[in-house]
Amino acid sequence: MKLSIITVVLNQAATIKATIESVLNQTWKEVEYLIIDGGSTDGTREIIETYGSRISIFLTEPDKGPYDAMNKGIKLATGDIVGMLNADDVYTSNRSLEKVAETFAKVNTDATFSDIHFVNPPDWDQTVRYVSGRFFSPWQLRYGFMPPHPTFFVRRELFDRYGCYKTDYRIAADYELIIRFLYTHRAVYKYLPVDLVRMRTGGRSTKSLHSTLILNREIVRACRENGIYTNLPLLTLKYAIKIFQYMYLFPRNKPA
Repeated sequence: MKLSIITVVLNQAATIKATIESVLNQTWKEVEYLIIDGGSTDGTREIIETYGSRISIFLTEPDKGPYDAMNKGIKLATGDIVGMLNADDVYTSNRSLEKVAETFAKVNTDATFSDIHFVNPPDWDQTVRYVSGRFFSPWQLRYGFMPPHPTFFVRRELFDRYGCYKTDYRIAADYELIIRFLYTHRAVYKYLPVDLVRMRTGGRSTKSLHSTLILNREIVRACRENGIYTNLPLLTLKYAIKIFQYMYLFPRNKPA
């Protein structure tokens, strides 16, 4: 079973090497690694090029944002399963993709998701927040909850069947896609109880109050476009849950 891992990047020379090594060091060898660069000018391209043919596909050209870049990667991917890894994140273990592949091989499922933990470099060993997909159910989407996107793996055929990321979303296209796949089209999913990805803090959706407002407005839009009623006050409930995540009250799994 071949996995296609897609990393989209723009000017992240400080972090891209760790991300690449995280993929190339996986024990599962049927991995197609695609890097879609939006036209970096900070040395990112030069770092990627040093890996030569170890990167299955390296495309560098201007794009219309990260979701457009993800769609380019999906259209080029040839694997049975597709997953996204951000250009400043890493897999927690060298066996992460092995666990994903084994799950798809053993279980009749369209998608899997797992857990992530956030770190605040340079201290990569200090977890500042842990997010689990353990308790996720599609009814929670109306409250702003979704499985951790970097741990979301899906059969490639679902993109052909249900479409890719909507590029007119600025921040929440991944949320809309998960609603479309898991809620609207009832794709079968399986929670994989492992800590799969280590993420850096400071993502696009939380870098400012303005970004948070855009995110929540797009979540409301995504829900309504897919037949789920929600509103901004309902979405505020998720922030109470985040407090518990920061306090480590959720059970944490070991790395894959």
